[in-house]
Amino acid sequence: MTPPPADDDRSTPELTLRSVPGLAGIEPAAWDAVANPPGAEYDPFISWDFLEALEASGCVGEEAGWLPRHLIVEDASGQLRGALPLYLKTHSMGEYVFDHGWADAYERAGGQYFPKLLTAVPFSPVTGRRLLSGDAGIRRALASAAIQTVQQWGLSGWHVNFPGGEEWKELADYGLLQRLDRQYIWSNRGYADYDAFLADLSSRKRKALRKERREAQAGIEIEHLSGDALRPEHWDVFFACYQETGSRKWGYPYLNRAFFDLLHRRMADRVILVMARKGGRYIASALNLVGSNALYGRYWGRLDDHPFLHFELCYHQAIDIAIARGLDRVEAGAQGEHKLARGYRPRPVYSAHHIENEGFRDAVADFLVRERDAVETDIALQDAESPFRRQR
Repeated sequence: MTPPPADDDRSTPELTLRSVPGLAGIEPAAWDAVANPPGAEYDPFISWDFLEALEASGCVGEEAGWLPRHLIVEDASGQLRGALPLYLKTHSMGEYVFDHGWADAYERAGGQYFPKLLTAVPFSPVTGRRLLSGDAGIRRALASAAIQTVQQWGLSGWHVNFPGGEEWKELADYGLLQRLDRQYIWSNRGYADYDAFLADLSSRKRKALRKERREAQAGIEIEHLSGDALRPEHWDVFFACYQETGSRKWGYPYLNRAFFDLLHRRMADRVILVMARKGGRYIASALNLVGSNALYGRYWGRLDDHPFLHFELCYHQAIDIAIARGLDRVEAGAQGEHKLARGYRPRPVYSAHHIENEGFRDAVADFLVRERDAVETDIALQDAESPFRRQR
């Protein structure tokens, strides 16, 4: 199938809506004005710096199966008024909202599930804004244009991964089906330090976590590196760790060294590398990005084994950082019930789906009703078993 053309112009006298083949031709300040407007919680993952780095490094592109076809809305003066990150996907890898069963069923019934349209942050299961405009009419126009693209190009559907809760409801008003999942998120209750957090846990859990941290830190030096403190040798270690974990967990790493070089040049002040050194040599690292109210744990890896080091670098150190910086929460990525015992609690996350084929849409809608019920029940049961001494 020929991909949808870039610069597909859908104009009105007041506004121009068109698709673009990437962010290189968009002024960073103009994009960021709609992605992270003044007064909104800053989200590093929808910034021009982050999304364009994925494109410039080749992590996102036609060969990767993530063909950018972003929608933008401009007014008569050429000012950017809204945007929708949008990709033509030829597979479902790197999304963290799993529709492999849908694709298999659709194609066994004689349909062609791929390519599909996706609005998401590539390789990042992080909740955030997706319809990038403060104007409700423009947001509706962007959603309508995405659905029209599906119809005009004979695609199976349009999917929106990890919108916020209010935007999820808004997408339902536009006719998209609602899907529910959960992630494990740590919430800062104004803790003065890690011990104050532990005081909220049951005695048995406090003792277990203190013991875990002692064993993890035995013989280990831990550093937090950000901004000017980051050096190429730190990224060398991190990338080796990332490749080791990526190849072990999902076959191959999605991100290349060029992406992390761009991340360093553009966003070093938004990066915190947690590095572990043993015997004078770095053996493990975890990458975090910092928003205005959240710490986002993204990637981890190790070159040598050490007891509980994964939990220490990814979860306990993240809590330490969030408390020290006064951040509201730690979002430590998808999946991982082991986070529960470490004070991360199950919270709903969302996706929304336009399925073009009516019969298949009805089948998916029926499945999603039952899946949402099961997820809501599971969240309640897991939260009831949290390690907290009292519910807060």
